[in-house]
Amino acid sequence: MQLSFLGGATTVTGSQYLLDTGDARVLIDCGMFQGSPNETVRNRLPFAYDPREIDALLLTHAHLDHCGLIPHLVANGFDGLIHMTAGTVELAGLVLLDAAKLQTEFAKRAARRERHHHHLPRDAEADLRAAGPEVAVEIDEPLYTEAETLAALRHFKATTYDTEFEVAKGVTARFVDAGHILGSAIIIVRAGGRTLVFSGDLGRRHTAIIRDPTVLTDADYVLIESTYGGREHEPEAQAVAVLAETVNAVHDAGGVLLVPSFAVGRTQDLVWELDRLLAAKRIPQLPLFLDSPMASKATDIYRRHPEYFDEEMRALLSRKDDPLDYPGATVTNDVAQSRAIKDTARPYMIVASNGMLTGGRVLSHLRDLIDDPTATLLFVGYQGEGTLGSYLQQGLKQATIDGQLCDVRCRVRSLDGFSAHADEPQLLEWIGWFAKGKRLGDPGFPKTVFVVHGDPAAELAIEPKIKNLGFVTKIPTWRETVTLD
Repeated sequence: MQLSFLGGATTVTGSQYLLDTGDARVLIDCGMFQGSPNETVRNRLPFAYDPREIDALLLTHAHLDHCGLIPHLVANGFDGLIHMTAGTVELAGLVLLDAAKLQTEFAKRAARRERHHHHLPRDAEADLRAAGPEVAVEIDEPLYTEAETLAALRHFKATTYDTEFEVAKGVTARFVDAGHILGSAIIIVRAGGRTLVFSGDLGRRHTAIIRDPTVLTDADYVLIESTYGGREHEPEAQAVAVLAETVNAVHDAGGVLLVPSFAVGRTQDLVWELDRLLAAKRIPQLPLFLDSPMASKATDIYRRHPEYFDEEMRALLSRKDDPLDYPGATVTNDVAQSRAIKDTARPYMIVASNGMLTGGRVLSHLRDLIDDPTATLLFVGYQGEGTLGSYLQQGLKQATIDGQLCDVRCRVRSLDGFSAHADEPQLLEWIGWFAKGKRLGDPGFPKTVFVVHGDPAAELAIEPKIKNLGFVTKIPTWRETVTLD
């Protein structure tokens, strides 16, 4: 039995793993690479397998770096079922249709500007050339269309937590709550007498809206994400206090608060906190523009699935208190409404997609505000290496936005207390349960823990600490295949 690491290996995006038992071939996730051009170019490379030979796909959750290549997979011949929770069925459909629409728009824009693959960084261009001229010449084409996405959605099949089912010949799966976003899952796969646990993205304990990640204690092999390896989140109370301080400072300066946010997960959490702060009279009621139609639709999906909520959220809803609804918030559904926001009397707040400043409406707002000392750019989510968001976090003084060179005069702040990812102590706590009362060689003690889904520095930071718990560890490389004993 072999396991191939086709994404999420020494990188924090592109999650994709192939389990080949000899009798069946099952994919776990089929995510899009995001971030710098050196990462996103991998989306243009041919699959490392024939999609027609894949029996089934298991999806941990609906973020694009876990589901973003599914339409491309189906368009290239995959014809099996794609298993996920009911919440993920709705969210992934929303995310993928939006991705197809954006790709088409970007392709048209690129064609107008006559931008071709030779404008990529040299190493990204080399990857394309190695993949063949047929890939290189299509760099300005969308990976998939809305029609291809709709065709892919017909392969979706919903499952519930804690229900074991047959995936393919000799392979079963069970989904349990990962506590990351609505419907997110840790996937337990049984094949050939072995148990493999795929962590997906692990959430944090005691966060708003959804339940905590599930504790597991037995496996033969574990793949654990490491996004925040080597890092510890600031305490939630401190993050909330800084958020309140930032909103009050923007109010006093008569400025604008711009929050780049992921439409699924981070936006809902942020609106929750703003609503709580307003109710506690810790912030003034500034106008809030939710400049992300996808985020608004995602919030509606959240409301349709209270079965995933934690006790606090259910209690609030039972009292007719909806913490997903900031009073008087304006949802901008079209580009004209988005552009009109800048004419609003200050102060006000904007939450816009996307979270890493790699595209979307947020870039238009940033272009208008980046040289404004009364404006604040507030990051509340992970910024991938090589992204504009990452560079601004590191103190970039000038930024090019839509071809325009801009001085960075706005205030730049970051909060990781709202991250949906477990930090290093929480990751070590979760993996540590597999070692409780056992040692290497005992039944249920993993033979190998694979450290995945993290930038190299994060993986190297956490790997020795996992090893210190008694585990044999491995940091797989991209497209590496290992044989499972």
